[in-house]
Amino acid sequence: MTVEIKPLVEINRRALRVLYQELGVVDAVRFLRQFTVSFGDYTKERREIFAGKTLKEIVEEIERCCPTGWPVGSPPGPRMRPAPPTRR
Repeated sequence: MTVEIKPLVEINRRALRVLYQELGVVDAVRFLRQFTVSFGDYTKERREIFAGKTLKEIVEEIERCCPTGWPVGSPPGPRMRPAPPTRR
């Protein structure tokens, strides 16, 4: 029996794609964050980064940065599609 050893980058890419498709982006990120060590003051940093910005400005900045809205190399799976806008 021969075992093909794949590059770690390929394994990571495939694993992320599966996580995104099965869990959705938000839950996949929450899952992955369990295995990373954090440092600093998250709340303080966010207040400084977003000081004086409206939600609309933040969203526009994200859209300029990531026009497709999906992680690089990951086409949207069934659970990754954004929900339709709600009407109030």
